[in-house]
Parts: sequence; structure tokens; C-alpha cells
Amino acid sequence: MLTSRFMSKIFKNFGLIVAGLLVGALATVQFSASAESTATATAPLPLDQLRLLAEVFDQVEHNYVERVDDKKLLTAAIKGMVSSLDPHSSYLDKNDYRELQEQTRGRFAGLGIEISPQEDGLIKIISPIEGTPAFRAGLRSGDLIMRINGKPVRSMTVDKAVKMMRGKPKTKVTLTIHRKTENRTFSIEVVRAEIRVKSVKAKLIEPGYAWIRITSFQENTIVELATKLKELAQQPLKGLVLDLRNNGGGLLQSAVGVSGAFLGSNAVVVSTNGQEADAQQTYRNSYEHYRLPSFNGDPLRTLPSIYKQIPMVVLTNAYSASASEIVAGALQDHHRAIIMGKTTFGKGSVQTVRPLTADTALRLTTAYYYTPTGRSIQNQGIRPDKPVDQNVNGDPEDALVSREIDYSNHLANTQNPDEKEEEEKREAEQLEQLRQFEEQNAKKTPEQREKERSRPPIEFGNNDDFMLKQALRQLKGEPVQLSKSPFERRLAKKKPRPAAAPASSTQSEIKKAPAPASGN
Repeated sequence: MLTSRFMSKIFKNFGLIVAGLLVGALATVQFSASAESTATATAPLPLDQLRLLAEVFDQVEHNYVERVDDKKLLTAAIKGMVSSLDPHSSYLDKNDYRELQEQTRGRFAGLGIEISPQEDGLIKIISPIEGTPAFRAGLRSGDLIMRINGKPVRSMTVDKAVKMMRGKPKTKVTLTIHRKTENRTFSIEVVRAEIRVKSVKAKLIEPGYAWIRITSFQENTIVELATKLKELAQQPLKGLVLDLRNNGGGLLQSAVGVSGAFLGSNAVVVSTNGQEADAQQTYRNSYEHYRLPSFNGDPLRTLPSIYKQIPMVVLTNAYSASASEIVAGALQDHHRAIIMGKTTFGKGSVQTVRPLTADTALRLTTAYYYTPTGRSIQNQGIRPDKPVDQNVNGDPEDALVSREIDYSNHLANTQNPDEKEEEEKREAEQLEQLRQFEEQNAKKTPEQREKERSRPPIEFGNNDDFMLKQALRQLKGEPVQLSKSPFERRLAKKKPRPAAAPASSTQSEIKKAPAPASGN
């Protein structure tokens, strides 16, 4: 029997947890001004389960081999509860919350890598951010981190691993990396630095043909994009490549603004639909829908009109996720651009970051998002109009690429009744790709393997960028070399059909400028 003192203690603490979880929220990961809200309960709380939680807490507190801090135990309970929902929901403690805010501003101290939830118990590198210590050290997309300063990551949460890699500039961290594409494990020392991510890069790749690369969607992305586009428009333009490869997402408003730079007035960019009324929104190409607090007027207002008509190609790959998929989906649905490259990651959900206290928050999946024609791309991704490889001889290492659908606790695509069947087919195709990949690797000479190991990572936008070359050929009306992957060609042919738009896309509009939000 639990004591009344303990029951009072545990239910007081649990009440704080429940209050945080039931707070109302706007769709898509956003930083709300306050955590105070009135929640409407849709069902009575399960008292039997709450009593069970209290019993477990009491047993741990009094019978565990050593004393456990109550606050630490409750924090672990909250983290476990939220992270069990899906790969993208999490409780943000003081350090997590500060780091998330720093990342959206594009400035933080660390190595400069974007990572995903664990794969096979290891931390997977989604992308080394260009120009950062991680990029210069030769880390690559798909690398798996096995140890950090000698400590195995299998015993760590992702949060703890991130904290170990963050640190003061000019200090060192040693990573033990497993590179599946080369079937080898090695250690590498990286010197931490203050990371100031340059969100937008641009240049003329040939007279009349411009290349714009967006590395992530941050608070300053729209302003940077407008500046670059105005500079490029000082010379006659015939075509534009928008490069979203390895872009893992970011602020929703930035994605809406980037899309709006190339779409007509008031065009639908994306809609969201969730359980709460606030999660049912339509975002259009209008200033009120992409305005951010840091803006001093509309950055796109004086954008040259040529960007509404100029022929466009959008480049994507398996590491283009979330906000990148919003942009690619909008430009594809409006027939504004040709999508080239690889099928994107397939993260079609949006998260709300809701402050709980002054320095903690809850990151909770609150809605699905839909392209302008009503497609949910959850687990399916944006499939290219023209599948193209990154390398001239194909990309056999694609067999090792993981997407949203490969997470064990991913959300289902509610529009796809055949999802389970498609998952099984994808798994079979991946196994066959992997068999072929290993067969090709076995035939390589030691000299060939060493040459591949010493090969620097592909720098997007340079003269050796085969996918970019194919985009240029598309803009010039020349033949394009399509992907050698049967898997990618099949996906491109079998795009999800436009669905009836969710209620949010026709019945609900954003009534006021939303707070900064993220499609991550």
C-alpha cells in the first residue's frame, strides 16, 4: 500500500507532467510565447495506470540498489514516454532546448554534423555541414558513430551523444566511425569550432544559368535568398537550379518563403492537419504566412519577377527532409519546377516545440503536412520527375541509405492502405541492392579500395558534381542520364496520386502571423 505522503508527492509531480503534455499548440515545430494554456480533456485519465506509475516510482525510490534523485527519475520517465511516440517527439531539458534555439539561428559550437535517431544502436550522420570541422575532417553522409572519446554510443541516448560532441571551440573530440560503404571502422579526431551556418549559397555555373543551394531553413534564410537572387538577376538568366540535397529541414516559415519566391501570389504551399484545431492550417505564399520576428519588412517584396517564370530544376536526395520536402512538393505540385535526383527522406509530420518552463520544452508531433494537391508524403517522400544518380557510374551505396520508413516507430501514411506491402517490397529491394553492393565490393582490388577511402566527399556545386551537370542539361533541353537504380526508377514512375485535400487546406487559413516554426 502506498503512503498518502508518497501518493500526494507523485501525483503532484505527475500533474505537472500532464499539464505540460496537454498544452495546446500550433502545428509544425514552433517556439510558442508561453506554455500557459487551457487544455480540454477528451477522456478521463487512466487512474489504474497512474497508480502503477506511482508504484514503480515508489519501488525504485525505496528498493533500488542506491538512492536515485527524484527529479532525475521523473525526467527520464518523461523522456521515455515522449520518445516512444515516434522518432521526432522528445522532451527538451535545459541544454537540449538551448541547443535547438541556437541551431535555428544558425550559430552554435560543435563539429557541424546533422544526425538522426539511432540506427542499429549507433548514431547516424545525415550530413556534415559544408565548411565545418566535420566536413573538413572527411565525415560523410551515412557514416555511423560507434564511439565518442572512446565511450560506446550504444549505451547513450542521442541527447547525451550530442552533448559529448558539443563543447568549447578549439577543443578536440575523437569519433570512432563505421563507414558501411567501405566496410571499415576507423577513428578520426575533429577540432570543435563555433559553427555559423551559411544557409544560402549561390553562383553562376554557366553564363545565364544560376545555382542556389540552401543548406538548412533558418531564421535568416529568406533574407539571404532574396539578396542572392537579386544579385544573380543583374545578368540575363535562362535557368535556375535550386539545390536541396542533404538539407534536413528547419523552420516552416522559411520553407514557405523559399517556395513563395518562385510561386504566384497567394499560392498554397503546404497544409497541415492534426487533432487540434490549431493544427489545421493552410500556408500560402503571402507575407503573413512566412513572416518571422527578425524581419524588417517583406524580404521578397522587391524580388525580380523573372523568378516566377524562369525554368527551374530542384535537386533532392535521400537526405532532403521535412522543410526541404515541403518546398520540393510545392514546386512539383504547381508544375513550377522539375524535381531531379533521388526520392527524399519521407518525413511528412510536423512538430510543435512548446515551452514548459523557462528553460525546458516539449517537442511533440502534432500534425501531418500535405502538398498543395493534398498528398501526404509521410514514409513516401517526394519522388523525382527524373531520377538521377550522384555519380556517373551509379550509386550502389544507396542500398545502405535509411529513410523515415525504416524507423521502427515511424508514423503511418494515412492515405496509403498498401503501406505494409510497400514496406516489405522496399525491404526486399534493399536486400537485393545490398547483395549487389557487397558483390561489387568483393571484386575490388586493394588499390581501388584505398582510392575510394581517400576520395574527398562530393562538394555540391563544383565541376565534378554529376547530378548538377544533369540539371544543367535539363535546363538546356539536352538528354539527361537517368538513374541506374531500378528502385529509384520504379519510385519515380509510381508517384503518390493527388488526394482530396485535407479539410485544413480548404476550410482553415492562418488568422495571424505564426510564431517561428520548424519542419524538422
